[in-house]
Amino acid sequence: MKFPQRRPPRINGLSFNKLIPNILTMLALCAGLTSIRFGLHGKWDLAVTGILLAGLLDGLDGRIARLLHGTSKFGAELDSLSDFISFGVAPSVLLYLWTMQGAGGLGWALVLLFSVCMALRLARFNTMLGEPDLPPWAYNFFTGVPAPAAAGLVLLPMIISLQSGGEGFFASSAVNAVVLVIVSFLMVSRIPTYSGKRFRVPHVYVVPMLLLVGVLTAFLVTEPWGTITVIGVLYAGSIPLSARAFRKLQKQAAELRAAETTTRETPDKGPSVKDVAAGNEG
Repeated sequence: MKFPQRRPPRINGLSFNKLIPNILTMLALCAGLTSIRFGLHGKWDLAVTGILLAGLLDGLDGRIARLLHGTSKFGAELDSLSDFISFGVAPSVLLYLWTMQGAGGLGWALVLLFSVCMALRLARFNTMLGEPDLPPWAYNFFTGVPAPAAAGLVLLPMIISLQSGGEGFFASSAVNAVVLVIVSFLMVSRIPTYSGKRFRVPHVYVVPMLLLVGVLTAFLVTEPWGTITVIGVLYAGSIPLSARAFRKLQKQAAELRAAETTTRETPDKGPSVKDVAAGNEG
């Protein structure tokens, strides 16, 4: 009598789709490290391009992870490590090699300040995983300037200088020192900045938005450094606007809470003595 053979249990593997976000994160890490290599050889345009590419990949991996339901604690930790290398270490090394080494020990201290503030920001973000740093009504805001934006802002003088041949006012160590201090403060500050992660485009503006993307791409191809400069300046100008919008929402939320509290605490007045007497007489 033959007994049926039992098949070995099938080992459930991980779907490739769920690996895509981590693959993008690794590509961003490689782009950040490659930018350091270009900086060591004095190829500043390629070095900046590597960091910008890392920022693009970093913006895609989180969104794709949410779309594919591939978010995980491993991916979150890997993303933070990649962010620190690509946006905390690589810009500091590039700036030091480019102009800050001319300031001696002070230049090195300032690029260290930027990297340390980046590490503190990412550590604060990691400790707030699962615990919202902002109230629910402020879902469209970050606390402080996010890592990719900070890297772009601190490299803005270099980008402007590349447009003018690599020399001039923005190539001085003094200007870059001021920018390093300001951006480092913005990273670890409590200033609300626009997030855009949950930004939804109304149906009416879908076609104009696609047209704008096409025009922006054309400018990036023809005038890359000038276009990136304009984007960086517009983002820097949006920081005061985001803080103002946040305060406005905060005020409205406080007014709504006060109104709800007043409504709950106001007792429901029963019929007056006169009304009761009139009812008895009737």
